Amino acid sequence: MISSACTVEEYLAELPADRRAAIQAIREVILANLGKGFEEGMQYGMIGYHVPHSVYPAGYHCDPQQPLPFAGLASQKNHMSFYLHCLYSDSKHEEWFRKRWAKTGKKLDMGKSCIRFKKLDDLPLDVIGEAIARIPMKAYIAAYEAGLKESQKARKSS
Repeated sequence: MISSACTVEEYLAELPADRRAAIQAIREVILANLGKGFEEGMQYGMIGYHVPHSVYPAGYHCDPQQPLPFAGLASQKNHMSFYLHCLYSDSKHEEWFRKRWAKTGKKLDMGKSCIRFKKLDDLPLDVIGEAIARIPMKAYIAAYEAGLKESQKARKSS
């Protein structure tokens, strides 16, 4: 469900209490581990963590008006979601993440960068904190740009 909230506080206020508590707990882990320079705000109708235009003026290639997304939190109709875009743009980081998650014994319900969950206990918060902390902004931008170049090459050769 895409929210029309303009601030993180408004977004949290419109959630049912149980979901607000879960999203807020993950938010606290993200903020405690987020690298220098990333910013929190509303993006694509959810709480987003991004590289600001002041650092990366090109913005997100799909919508250059948007800052480059790094992570996100959302309350969907049937579940909640935690998005880690750095997993999608860096296969080594994704491999580390999957292995580290598996060691917790918790089930991972993940798409390309979206981790779906029903309750906070479904998530190993320490792994989420580690995943956020291990990607500094410069490394994230470099991986993102490398991925863009690869996809542009692939399009030209097909």
